[in-house]
Amino acid sequence: MPIEYELRALAKTYSKQLGGKIAGRVQEMEADDQSHVLIYRVLGVTTQEGKMIDIYQNKGRFLYKYAGSFLEDATKLCFKHAFPDSGAKKILNTIGQRPKTFEIDCLVNLDAIEIKWRDATTDGDHINKEHTRIKVIAAAAYKPIRIMFYYPNRTQAKRIQETLETLYKGIGGEYHWGDNAWAYVKQRTGFDLKLLLETIAEENAHEDE
Repeated sequence: MPIEYELRALAKTYSKQLGGKIAGRVQEMEADDQSHVLIYRVLGVTTQEGKMIDIYQNKGRFLYKYAGSFLEDATKLCFKHAFPDSGAKKILNTIGQRPKTFEIDCLVNLDAIEIKWRDATTDGDHINKEHTRIKVIAAAAYKPIRIMFYYPNRTQAKRIQETLETLYKGIGGEYHWGDNAWAYVKQRTGFDLKLLLETIAEENAHEDE
């Protein structure tokens, strides 16, 4: 099956699941205790606006989760078409005790590719955990490669990513973000994933008209 059809099917599956999760949560929230909106009103936010903020905050959590999972799976699909033997792989943590294993998102020959749609963390511990992960991967004779399609906007989050990029390159790995991430997928797999997704997005926009 052509990858275009598989991506459309994948997008529809995720869209349906996302819609179901959001509808379920909104229904749950209708029965929630809403007394906290008093504080919103004290701060100049109307009751209706406060309730809508709560709803969209919950919608946002689901959207970010499903957007990241979809883009990771879409990227894996490109690699699977180009490299049929590629896929996720768990390896033992040979440096520390926790976690017991690390998962490689997509192993292509000896290239251990981590796929992120975005990473806006500002947690300093994230650096230590990631450093351990890539050292374990390198010790297993794999090359750690990180691709992140959307770079964070906040200063602290950017600093975290700059440090991670240094760690990856320092251990002999690669770090691709933004346009370079899309270009890396196209160069390795032959598929212009960004163009394919833009096409699906345009199709969806026309369906909504």
